[in-house]
Amino acid sequence: MHADASAWGEMLSAAYRDIADRTMRDLPIFNEALSVEAIAFRAREGRIVGMMVTPWFMNVVTPMRDGISQSSPGPGSNLRLRFPAGEIEFTVSDLVPVGSIASYSLFSPMFEFEDMASARATAEAALAALMSPANRAASHGTDAPHISSFDRRHFLHGVLTERRA
Repeated sequence: MHADASAWGEMLSAAYRDIADRTMRDLPIFNEALSVEAIAFRAREGRIVGMMVTPWFMNVVTPMRDGISQSSPGPGSNLRLRFPAGEIEFTVSDLVPVGSIASYSLFSPMFEFEDMASARATAEAALAALMSPANRAASHGTDAPHISSFDRRHFLHGVLTERRA
């Protein structure tokens, strides 16, 4: 499934490169220092997940077709998915020619990134943090009961602190 995950990430990148060239490049939220790149797409519990970096956003992305039931939410709906760091709420959308995807925004716009290397490092650190159960304990306390929501503020603070340290 690793080859499938990489191939899906590349298909996603191609779709966003097309969007960048056709519609985003001239918008004020476009960071010229960045490019479109799929980062660390992998299989996790039967689902493909990875980071999508573009000159206008950084999102955790997963395809809807992997492991989702027939009663899947439609575009504009929310979908909660569990990760080792906790549950996060994705937004469902359609992306031609990829199909239905679920995404969770980490950054938009992307002007705090001076270059692709810093965006890539943040994306890799964010995905590693999402896959780490230690982040759940750190954000909710070791004595806290099971909490089903993902603490975005703590997550991003931890990732940014790690990246800059």
